[in-house]
Amino acid sequence: MATDLSDFIVIKEGEAEILMHTKNQVFYNKTQVNNRDISIAVMRAFVAKRQEEHEARLSKKKKIVPTDSEKDVSESVEEEVSNEPAVNGLSKKKKIVPTDSEKDVSESVVEEVSDEPAVNGNANGDCEMSEVISQDEPCSIPEEPSKTTEGKGRGELKPPRVLEALSASGLRALRYAREVEGIGQVVALDNDKVSVEACRRNIKFNGSVACSKVESHLVDARVHMLTHPKEYDVVDLDPYGSPSVFLDSAIQAVADGGMLMCTATDMAVLCGGNGEVCYSKYGSYPLKGKYCHEMALRILLACIESHANRYKRYIVPVLSVQMDFYVRVFVRVYSSAGAMKNTPLKLSYVYQCTGCDSFHLQPIGRTVTKNTSVRYLPGFGPIVPQNCTDCGKKFNMGGPIWSAPIHDQEWVTSILSDVKSMKNRYPAYGRISAVLTTISEELPDVPLFLSLHSLCSTLKCTSPSAVIFRSAVINAGYRISGTHVNPLGLKSDAPMDVIWDIMRCWVKNHPVKPQSSEHSGSVILAKEPVLQANFARAVASLSKAQIKKVARFLPNPERHWGPKLRAGRQITSKHISLLGPEAVNEILNQEEQKTEDDEEQNAKRQKTEDMTEVIPATS
Repeated sequence: MATDLSDFIVIKEGEAEILMHTKNQVFYNKTQVNNRDISIAVMRAFVAKRQEEHEARLSKKKKIVPTDSEKDVSESVEEEVSNEPAVNGLSKKKKIVPTDSEKDVSESVVEEVSDEPAVNGNANGDCEMSEVISQDEPCSIPEEPSKTTEGKGRGELKPPRVLEALSASGLRALRYAREVEGIGQVVALDNDKVSVEACRRNIKFNGSVACSKVESHLVDARVHMLTHPKEYDVVDLDPYGSPSVFLDSAIQAVADGGMLMCTATDMAVLCGGNGEVCYSKYGSYPLKGKYCHEMALRILLACIESHANRYKRYIVPVLSVQMDFYVRVFVRVYSSAGAMKNTPLKLSYVYQCTGCDSFHLQPIGRTVTKNTSVRYLPGFGPIVPQNCTDCGKKFNMGGPIWSAPIHDQEWVTSILSDVKSMKNRYPAYGRISAVLTTISEELPDVPLFLSLHSLCSTLKCTSPSAVIFRSAVINAGYRISGTHVNPLGLKSDAPMDVIWDIMRCWVKNHPVKPQSSEHSGSVILAKEPVLQANFARAVASLSKAQIKKVARFLPNPERHWGPKLRAGRQITSKHISLLGPEAVNEILNQEEQKTEDDEEQNAKRQKTEDMTEVIPATS
C-alpha cells in the first residue's frame, strides 16, 4: 500500500483491523465494541433463522408435488388459474368445474395454491405452485431479481445483503464480512469524503475477503435507501445522535422478513431531559422515572413502528438493549395491511404520579370479536382518576410507548447459547453475555419497572432486601423479575395497590419517623393494608443466574468509558472528562510538536524563497 503508516495507528477488533489517523479525522468509538459484538451475535442468529425459514417453505412446497397420474390435471388447473388477470395486485382464481374423476385432484391443488401466504402484498401461491409443477413455465407474477432472495426456479437462498448506512471507518462492515459465516455483500455508505477514503483504505488493509465482500460509496444514506426499496436483508443504523431522520428511508430498504438494527445515543432527549425535542423527533413524550432508560427503548420501537405503518408494514422486536450510553434495538420487518391493524394494541400512554412511584398504562386500542369478525376500537379510558389513589398527587402523562414485548425469548436463548459457544470470538464477551443472561430472565410481557430503593425513599423507610421483597410479591400470587436496564429495577405484574400494601406491612415491622401529613409517604402509610404480606422466603425469589452466581452487571473496563468526540472536532483540555487527562495531554503534546515542526518547515521554506529572490538566475 502507498499509505504512509506513520500517521496512523492500527486498531484490531475481532478479526478486523483498521487504520486510524492520529488527527481524529474519522469517528471511531472504542466503547461501541459492545454494540458491534452483540450485533454480530444477532446477525449470526438471523442468518441461521433465515435458513431455517427457507427450508420450512421448501418442505411445505414438496408436500404438494403431484404424482405422474395427477400431473396433467394439476397443470391444466394451474394454467387456467395463472391465465386469469391480476386484480388489485392479487391473482384472481378462475372457477373450474372438473369432471367427477378429476374433482378431488383439482380441488386439492387449488386449495394448496390459495393457502400460500402473501408476499409483498401479492398472493404468490400461484407463482410457487407453477415452479413446483413446471420448471419451464414462467411465474405468473413477475418479481424483480434485485428484490428477491431466492434463486429462480432452483429454490436457492442467496446470502443476505447487508447495508451499513453510516459506516465512518468501516469497522462494523468489515467485522460483518469477516466474522459472520454465510454473509453476502456488505455495502458501507457515508456522505463524508474523508470517511469513505478511510473505509476504502481499511477494506484494502483487511485483504481479499474484505475486498470481495465489502464496498464503500460516497452517498447520502437516505437517498440510497429510498432508491433501493426492499433490497437489503439487514439494514444497520448507528448514527452519532438520533436515528430519527433515517428511519423513514431505512424501513423501506429492508426486505420482507429482513432485519433493521438501530442505535440511538441521544439519551438526554429520550430520557426526559428535553421532552419537547423528543416529541418532535420520535413522536412521543418521555417521563423522568426510574424506568426512563427502558422507556427510551420503547419510544424508539414505537417510532419505528409508526414509520413502518406508513408503508403497510410492521415490526417484530427480536432484542432490545440499553447499555453504556445508548439504546440498541433489533427488529424484523414484515409487510401486511391486515397485521398492521394490530399496532394500536401494542402502544400505550403512561400515567406517572408526581408524588410516588405509581405508574399506569393506558392502551391506545382494543379489539372486539364477534363470531369470526374482529373490530378495532379505541381503548377504554381514563384508566386513572385526576388524583393518585395512593398519595393524592397529580399525574404526568407520557408516551405513546411500545407496550408489547421488546424481546423474543426464543431468539435471546439462541443468541446467548451461540455467544457462549464462541466466547473467544467476542472481544466484549463478558459484557454481552451478562446483558443477554439478564434479558433471558426478564418478564417479557411487563412494560417498565419499579425501583425498590425509590419506593423506600418515598416512605422514608429502610429497604428490604431484594429477596425479601421478591418473596412477598411471589407469595401474593404475582410474578417478579429483574431487568437488564437497572440492577435495582424489578418488573412485576402486581398492581400498584398490592406493591404499596407490601410496603405498608414492611413498615409496620420497621417503623419510620413521622413525616408531614401532606407528604406522599405519610398519605400512603395512613391507609391500612388490604393485603397481608407474607415475607417468608420463596423458592423463586432468586433467578437461575443469581443462584449460579453468574455475573449480570459488570463495571466499565476502564476509566472514562463513554461516548467520544465527533470526528473532526478539535480536542482541548475541556475534553478531559471524556477522554481522560493522560489521553488529552498526549494529544495536545503531539499537536504542539506538530505545530513547532510546521513552523520550522515554514521558516526554512521562507528562507529558501528569500535567497532565490536575492540571487538572480544565471543564463
